[in-house]
Amino acid sequence: MTTKQRPSFPARLDAKPVATPAKTAVPVLKSVPATPQGVGMDSSAVRMRMVQKLQGQGVSHPLVLGAMGAVERHRFVDSALVNQAYEDTSLPIGLGQTISKPGVVSRMAELLLQGGAKGPHGKLGRVLEIGTGCGYQAAVLSLLADEVYSIERLRGLHDKARENLRHLRLPNVHLLFGDGMEGYAKGGPYAAIISAAGGDRLPQAWVDQLAMGGRLVAPTVMPGSAGNTQALLVLDKTPQGIRQSILEAVHFVPLKSGVA
Repeated sequence: MTTKQRPSFPARLDAKPVATPAKTAVPVLKSVPATPQGVGMDSSAVRMRMVQKLQGQGVSHPLVLGAMGAVERHRFVDSALVNQAYEDTSLPIGLGQTISKPGVVSRMAELLLQGGAKGPHGKLGRVLEIGTGCGYQAAVLSLLADEVYSIERLRGLHDKARENLRHLRLPNVHLLFGDGMEGYAKGGPYAAIISAAGGDRLPQAWVDQLAMGGRLVAPTVMPGSAGNTQALLVLDKTPQGIRQSILEAVHFVPLKSGVA
């Protein structure tokens, strides 16, 4: 299957430093001004409350907290679900797919930053995202990496993500339509790979496209589990070989091949 690349579009998310709680004592990058602005879902206070909840769940990396505070999640969900946008819950985005919980997005992003190959600025280099969905996680990753290649197998969602991100200017995000199980070799090797779908086996293409010193975070079906129970898999590619860890239970849509 030949992966088709659409032209990237200009997009930018401003991240400004604001005061953080005394317990962290670390400057957090956010697009949220020190004084909350806007009304309703556009209010920075709404995002700040979500970020505080994420901190309460144990998320502490300043870049991750800054990205979660900068990206307006309500712009990536259907209008009927806007009031639930900043709750820690997954929401349907059409075609049987969902937008992941903020807690899961931030947890997986933090895992990438804790182990992926990073530059002197602390951000990741090139990142491959499997499963663009509505584009929310790609927007978050754009603040954590130099470049993001995000691939989606469902044409309807690929187009939705492009529309959702159009109002932004993210020159480092490249949206691709194709079979995510094949990865995207042309953009590799990747400092980190993240998947928003889980299968009972990890595609070898992902491991091959991961750079030495890179980290892969993906849900995986636990062998022998009842009901295809999933857990987070963390894979590190080291000079000594592949190192894998299985973490907490999660629930993602199943990983599928081909395009539709």
